[in-house]
Amino acid sequence: MLAMATNIQVTFDCADPHAMARFWAAALGYLKEDHGPFVKGLLESGAIQEEMTVAVDGSRQFADVSACRDPGGNGPRIFFQRVPEPKSSKNRVHLDLHVGPDHYEAEADRIEQLGAQRLWYSDDRGGKCWTMADVEGNEFCVD
Repeated sequence: MLAMATNIQVTFDCADPHAMARFWAAALGYLKEDHGPFVKGLLESGAIQEEMTVAVDGSRQFADVSACRDPGGNGPRIFFQRVPEPKSSKNRVHLDLHVGPDHYEAEADRIEQLGAQRLWYSDDRGGKCWTMADVEGNEFCVD
């Protein structure tokens, strides 16, 4: 039997799935998914009620979930789901954005302009790295 790699999706619990999808789409060069046509069909068929949706980006979208994806189909889909509780401690899993030693400062600057904040700098493991927080405080690294 031929072994195949498992396709993965990375899921974030969050307060505002659409803001998170916009931020991470811009940070990663991804596209925020437009679920409008699918949601419209579900509304028209009665499968979901309008209170389960929200007007976002010019159409009705799911209120509690959003996603972004790699336009080239290489990277994992990033999914965001609303949860009632706020982030309360350090994440147990985080994303590392590998841009290289000649670009990590400029990339940290660019992502900061999207709403992220720098938390701390480190070079203790050989590489230069900024640990940053996204728009909801989730840590990630730019190295």
